[in-house]
Amino acid sequence: MIPFKYNVRNLRARWKTTTMTVLGIALLVASSCIMFGLVEGLEKSLKISGDPLDLIVLRKGATAETTGGFDTGKADELLTLGGILRDGEGPVAAKELLNIAVAERHSGTYGNLIIRGVQPASRKLRSDFKIIAGRDLEPGKGECIVPPGIARVYKGARIGGLLAFGEKERYRVVGLFTAGGGSAESEVWADLKDVERNTGRDGTVSCVQIRASGPAEFDRLREEIEQGAQFRLAAHPESRYFETQSDAATFLKAAGTLIAVLLTFGAMFAAANTMFSAVKSRTREIGTLRALGFSRRDVLFSFLGESLLLSLLGGGLGLLATIPMSLLSIETMNMNTFASVNIAFRIGPWVMAVALVMTLAMGIFGGMLPALRAVRLEVVSALREL
Repeated sequence: MIPFKYNVRNLRARWKTTTMTVLGIALLVASSCIMFGLVEGLEKSLKISGDPLDLIVLRKGATAETTGGFDTGKADELLTLGGILRDGEGPVAAKELLNIAVAERHSGTYGNLIIRGVQPASRKLRSDFKIIAGRDLEPGKGECIVPPGIARVYKGARIGGLLAFGEKERYRVVGLFTAGGGSAESEVWADLKDVERNTGRDGTVSCVQIRASGPAEFDRLREEIEQGAQFRLAAHPESRYFETQSDAATFLKAAGTLIAVLLTFGAMFAAANTMFSAVKSRTREIGTLRALGFSRRDVLFSFLGESLLLSLLGGGLGLLATIPMSLLSIETMNMNTFASVNIAFRIGPWVMAVALVMTLAMGIFGGMLPALRAVRLEVVSALREL
């Protein structure tokens, strides 16, 4: 067996070619990791937004809160149903009203933001909701709270600023909040009554969110809301509702997979080119190895190992370069609501697995043909090469 340090020495001897190939592979792996990190971040934000005991009540036939409005009278009746979890402040359920409005970014461009009119119980229905700066809004005072991602990007969205949506809809920002990385971190929260007044939508709600007191009550509530003659509304389990909202993640994952495959093929050719060059320049060396008694299989594994080492160096460098992306978030569009969504990159185990598979594919398939060419060289002919 040819010692592994022999491969390391060869890569060091051809340091210019090695460096260029490693950087090229690193760039391709990093590009794919960024794409898949974005997908994983989007999927995580939707996954953690759903609670197994929560129901989102919309009108029949509606698939999203933005199109799910119904009469506020029915909404008030929903809040009186038995089986809803209650605490010292009343039912853990809330009427909510959504409005999608255009706001100006600091860059001078414009984006669609979801303004959610909420009630006090809305905070209890979101995972890990907490105010991290300033204070919570006071009902009826035209105030709002925003997540840090929106505060950084939009004009007037910092604490004390005035967040304006056209001529009539304006809210004074009084605090910043987080919600465990869930979908609420892409929304502006204001008081329900303020949003009703500013949008002229008195008498309707976009949805009612309900938390059942247990699994049996959850099933009974859902059946009563959907089948009972009093309501005839759609009660979506919150976890399933957010699964249906992940179409953008599915599209990005498919696009990312296609891009990763194409990039892998490109990197395979780059690795193969480097290894073909190595075989051509080391013909006498290969002949010497054979003359010393190393078998064709030893030479094959040696060149494959060299190709794998080259790819692993590039893949590792590419992955390390993307890890700091976990500290960043980007703004994209929810294809269901056409509103802006803030997504944090997530370089987790799945993204690392993609990087590993890409790297191994580049190393094995990129080095296979050059390695086969090396083992086919005749010993005598190879030793005669100058």
